[in-house]
Amino acid sequence: MSITGIIMATGVVAVVGILIGLILGFASIKLHVDVDEKEAAVLEVLPGNNCGGCGFPGCSGLAAAIARGEAPVNQCPVGGASVAEEIGRIMGVDAGASDKQVAYVRCAGDCDKAKEKYVYFGAPDCRVQDQTPGGGSKACSYGCLGGGSCVDVCAFDAIHVVNGVAVVDKEKCVACKKCIEICPRHLITLVSYEKTTTVVTCRSQDKGPVAKKNCDVGCIGCGICAKNCPKQCITVENFLAEIDQEKCVHCGLCAQKCPTKAIQHRRKKPVAKAS
Repeated sequence: MSITGIIMATGVVAVVGILIGLILGFASIKLHVDVDEKEAAVLEVLPGNNCGGCGFPGCSGLAAAIARGEAPVNQCPVGGASVAEEIGRIMGVDAGASDKQVAYVRCAGDCDKAKEKYVYFGAPDCRVQDQTPGGGSKACSYGCLGGGSCVDVCAFDAIHVVNGVAVVDKEKCVACKKCIEICPRHLITLVSYEKTTTVVTCRSQDKGPVAKKNCDVGCIGCGICAKNCPKQCITVENFLAEIDQEKCVHCGLCAQKCPTKAIQHRRKKPVAKAS
C-alpha cells in the first residue's frame, strides 16, 4: 500500500472516530436523566440483597419509591431499624418504631407426630410432592411436606427441614417472604420477633377425628380455645381455630387449654441485662 493510501485510511478512521464521539456526546446530553440525589443516597444505604421482600423490584426500586415518598423509610425488611434510621435521616423524617418480623411455619407435624400414607421417593420439591397422588405422603393433606422448597429459595440460610418439617431460625430470618411465596400449602406467615405471639400451629381443615388420626398435634376444631379466650379473639371455622392478632393480648390461656397443643405461645425476645 502506498503512503498516500495509508494517509487516506488514517484520515478516514480519524474522521469516523470524531463523528462517533460527537454523536455519543450529543446523545449523552439529549438522553441525560437527572438522578435524584436522595434516591442515590438511599440506595447506597440499602443492603443490596435485592430480595424483593420490600415489595419492590430490588433495592433500586425501593430507593426510588422512598425518594418519591411512595414507601416508608422502614420498608426494607433486611436492613432493620439501623437502615431505617439512616434512611430517615436522609429523607428528613422520623423512621419510627419498627417491629421486626420473622417467618413462622404453621405446622408442628414432624415425623414423630404426623402419620404417613406412603414413603415418597422423588424430587425434593414441595410443589412436586403436592401434585402426587393423595397430595403428598403425609396423611394430613394440609401439613408441611418437608420437601425443602422454602430452604432452596432462602438466601439467608434461615430455614431448614428438621425431622420432616420446615423450621425457621428467627435470628437469621429477614422476612423477605420468599418462603411464604413458594410454599404450596400456604403454611408460612410472618410474626413478631420482639413481641409475644400466640399462633395456631396447624392449617388442617379436616374434622376433629380425622385431624387427630392424621396428626397428634393437629387442631381438631373443638372450640375450647375460643370458649376460654377472655378477649373473644379466637374463631373456629372449617374445623380450624384462628386468632385475631389485633385483639389478642397473648395471655397464653388458649395454649394452656388446647387438648392437642396445637397452639403455641411464643414469648417475646428476652432483653439482655446490662452488665
